[in-house]
Amino acid sequence: QVQLVESGGGLVQAGGSLRVSCEVSGGTVSSYAVGWFRQVPGKEREVVSAISWNGYVHYANSVKGRFTISRDNAKNTVNPQMNILQSEDTATYYCAATTGRGLYVARASYAYWGRGTQVTVSS
Repeated sequence: QVQLVESGGGLVQAGGSLRVSCEVSGGTVSSYAVGWFRQVPGKEREVVSAISWNGYVHYANSVKGRFTISRDNAKNTVNPQMNILQSEDTATYYCAATTGRGLYVARASYAYWGRGTQVTVSS
């Protein structure tokens, strides 16, 4: 059974950076497409970024130029980097994975989910 564990969230000042990690166990990260989502209370969970099994990436318009996503096959992790954080980036962030061979941005495309990590940006 594939399990995903997010880490690295926390409190950061506006303009700062956070590097978070999604550790994959029970599978090899290079075999999966991985998505990075966020959710605030009362709103739908939305995609922030995604990486396909062969390295293609997608970014939401709201984070283009500020966030990146990469994969570390040796550590079996996916590592979203969040820069120039803004108060509107405050949310719970979730890692998701699927065995599909595409680049997926829809929540329904993902079979496996982590429990989330809180990111709070203070202004």
